[in-house]
Amino acid sequence: MTAFVPPRPWTASYAAGVPEDIGPIAGSLVDIVTASAASHPDAVALEFFGSTTTYRSLDEQIRRVAAALHAHGVRPGDPVALVLPNCPQHIVAFYAVLRIGGVVIEHNPLYTPRELRKQFEDHGARHAIVWSKTVQTLQDFPHDLRVDTLVSVDVTEAMPWTTRGALRLPIPKARASRAALTTRVTDAVSWRSLIGHAPLSPDHPAPATGDVALLQYTSGTTGTPKGASLTHRNLLANAAQARAWVPTIARGEGCVVYAVLPMFHAYGLTLCLTFAMSMGARLVLFPRFDPALVLKVARRRPATFLPLVPPIADRLLSEARRAGVSLAGIQVAISGAMALPHDLVVPFESETGGYLVEGYGLSECSPVLMANPVAENRKPGTVGLPLPGTECRVVDPDDLSRDVPQGAEGELLVRGPQVFSGYHGKPEETEAVFVDGWFRTGDIVTIDDDGFVRIVDRIKELIITGGFNVAPTEVEQVLRRFPGVSDVAVVGMPSEHSGEEVVAAVVLDPGVDDIDRAALDAFARGILTPYKVPRRIVVVEELPTSLIGKVLRRRVREDLLSDPRSHTTP
Repeated sequence: MTAFVPPRPWTASYAAGVPEDIGPIAGSLVDIVTASAASHPDAVALEFFGSTTTYRSLDEQIRRVAAALHAHGVRPGDPVALVLPNCPQHIVAFYAVLRIGGVVIEHNPLYTPRELRKQFEDHGARHAIVWSKTVQTLQDFPHDLRVDTLVSVDVTEAMPWTTRGALRLPIPKARASRAALTTRVTDAVSWRSLIGHAPLSPDHPAPATGDVALLQYTSGTTGTPKGASLTHRNLLANAAQARAWVPTIARGEGCVVYAVLPMFHAYGLTLCLTFAMSMGARLVLFPRFDPALVLKVARRRPATFLPLVPPIADRLLSEARRAGVSLAGIQVAISGAMALPHDLVVPFESETGGYLVEGYGLSECSPVLMANPVAENRKPGTVGLPLPGTECRVVDPDDLSRDVPQGAEGELLVRGPQVFSGYHGKPEETEAVFVDGWFRTGDIVTIDDDGFVRIVDRIKELIITGGFNVAPTEVEQVLRRFPGVSDVAVVGMPSEHSGEEVVAAVVLDPGVDDIDRAALDAFARGILTPYKVPRRIVVVEELPTSLIGKVLRRRVREDLLSDPRSHTTP
């Protein structure tokens, strides 16, 4: 039986030079840096606080660290945890693990011990490369979770010697800056020792295209960590699709990419860590988004390609105007993770002279599925067109075998080379998100006659705040542990600054008249990453439920939208 191949009307709306497909994918992610090092050996690959690394040097560092990891026992298929901010060591570690056939597992270095522990319980990695500030957290894990190889990374070692010297000055500001970046570590392998190892032999076996390269964790709707297994083919395909989408951006020295998004996040990982390296680009790394630091670089060398989220675009624009710094030269800024307001697009494009376009994706899809064309025919309010080689269907969510009429609302199903094969160790969850080979996005959309996709609603109840996913169940479980809380429902409410913000509707125990919101906030911050902590806490008499007693979060959200108390700070 021939597989169903739906029409792809969106290809007629592609910008000039964008192909309908990307062609066959071969090799592995390691080839990205190898090819760029061969084509642009003396070009700058990485820039970090002014310190630079050429592609030749990057390739050599990768081979040295790969050999060192192999000497420490890492073998093909072994999971290796990375718990790192954006820094040169992050890129080297990522490709070094892949070079010897390992599987990279990215983690947020600002996760609380509880959150990190949940992920380590799921993937069971015995090797980890960790920011020095997070080493103690892993050392405090229970004995059965402790890793065999714990590599500590001091990010200041990648900075220029002048910056390192300034951080050592005996003044309070310098001490505070240094304390925020690094700390003294014992009983761990130093990153410096890995860099000093002899390089890996060129004939060491390379990973295959179909091998798993990355476990990218996504919260899902239950709050239970799920690692999306992404192969070299998936990630290579998404990088190729991104390259195809921006044919006007030159490769090599002419391409400058700013890594203001965290690379442990799927969005930042693909557009900075793989796409940029495949372009032979200069990747400017920022450990965190600081408008002043970004503008300092922009004065000398503006980004030609800038992945961001709307709050970053807004802050960058505001700070540039305040400081009198021109943003001219930014050719393409691509925004994701939340809706892009049109009243931000107009002034941003006016200041840069380039494009600010919206895209869409999911961790399970490497992650980019679609984007607005970098052309005048983009449509504000939509997430654009499916990327080359991506197939889409819109179906009745209650009857997944039935495609809805053109332009009607339905659940978005996708298929393409960037779509994952399943969740690590979770066959039932994997089966639930696929139907006849099509991945269920959980999003309700419409596709117009020109092929532009508009997100209408989410079946999944994830909250997306500042580009990060928050599972309501996880937050609810924490808040229920606070004295006086009988029940709670957590929902996402509209926010001008972060797309959505986390809001909790709380039912109190009998006899309890009110709750100490500051104490509840402090309690939650001791367990959850800050972006998961509710920005609003509203006390309600009861929560709406279904006939079987399930809390109806959508009803909760509707009630809060009409309740002025939900728009005031705790």
